[in-house]
Amino acid sequence: MTFLRIDESKCKKDGICAAECPRALIRIQADTGYPDLVPGGDKACNRCGHCVAVCPSGSLNHWDIQSEDCVRIKRELILNEEQAAQFLRSRRSIRAYKDTPVENEKIKRLIEIARYAPTGGNSQLVEWLVLTDKNKLQKIAGMTIECFRREINEKPQLLEYLTPIFKSWEAGLDSILWNAPVLVVASAPTQTSTGMADLCIALSYLDLLAPTMGLGTCWAGLLQHAIISSPALKDFLGVPADHPHLFPIVLGYPIAKYYQLPGRKPPRITFG
Repeated sequence: MTFLRIDESKCKKDGICAAECPRALIRIQADTGYPDLVPGGDKACNRCGHCVAVCPSGSLNHWDIQSEDCVRIKRELILNEEQAAQFLRSRRSIRAYKDTPVENEKIKRLIEIARYAPTGGNSQLVEWLVLTDKNKLQKIAGMTIECFRREINEKPQLLEYLTPIFKSWEAGLDSILWNAPVLVVASAPTQTSTGMADLCIALSYLDLLAPTMGLGTCWAGLLQHAIISSPALKDFLGVPADHPHLFPIVLGYPIAKYYQLPGRKPPRITFG
C-alpha cells in the first residue's frame, strides 16, 4: 500500500487535503490534478489525520489512518452556540462527593475521549495514573499537608493562605482531595516541550465530559504544588520519574446539583 491512496473515482480534485496539511506534505499533481505526497513526506508526516478527516468525498486514505476506520461526524449531534455556551458555563468545581465508587468503565471512557485532545506535534505522549484506594488517597492528602508545613518554615509569607487549610485538616476536613473517591494524574515525559499544555488540554476534555456521566471534578492544585516540591510524594503516587509535566484532578459523584450560572469578571481584551 502506498502512503497515500487516492480513490480516483471519488476524488473531486478540490485540493482541500493539500491546503489543510499542517506540514505542507501533500501536493497536487500538475498533470492529473490528484493529490500526492512530496518526496520524503512519509518521514515528516506526524499522522494527525487531517488529510483523511477533511476530505469531503472520502476518497483519500493514509497508510496509518484508513477512511473506513474513521468515525463520521453526525451533524445532528453538533451543538449550536447557545447549547455550547450553557454547557461550558455550567461546569463547576466539585468539592463534596458521595461515598460511592466510580465505575472503572466510566473512568476508562473519560480517558478514552480525553486522548483525542490535541498535543504538540501530535505526539500523544500524555499518560494517566488512576488511584482509587481510600487509604492511599488519605495518605496522599496527609503527605501534602506535611509538605506545606515544611514549606512555611522557608516561606512564612504562605502562612496566611495555608492556615485555613491546616485548620480544616485538623478539624477532619480534607481540603486537598475533598474526600473524592478517585484521583487522576495526567503526566507527560521530558521529551515533549509542550507536555504541560498537552496534559492540561486532555484534563479539560475529561473535566468537561465528566458531568455528562453524572460525575464531578476538581483540579487539585495544592497537591500539584506539593508533588513538584516533594520527590517523595511524586514517587509515592507512582508518577514516572522522567515525567516533569503533571497535574492531578479528583473525580466522583457530586452530592449537590447546581441550578444557576454565576457571572464572572468582564474579560480583559486587547486587540493589536
